[in-house]
Amino acid sequence: MTEKNTAKTAGSPCPVCDKPVDEKYKPFCSKRCADLDLGKWLNESYAIPATEPPEYLEDLEDEEEF
Repeated sequence: MTEKNTAKTAGSPCPVCDKPVDEKYKPFCSKRCADLDLGKWLNESYAIPATEPPEYLEDLEDEEEF
């Protein structure tokens, strides 16, 4: 008979709810938090803010089109 490993791990808390992490769902505490995080990725809720490129890069892009 195999024993399930559901021991809590020390270290960073769950990134969704700050509860202790469960080794089975690492880095989350539960399947619920893992699914919530996946939903954010699929809905593109996570994004890195973009900055406008410097003007000289825009000029280079315009030259490449010709």
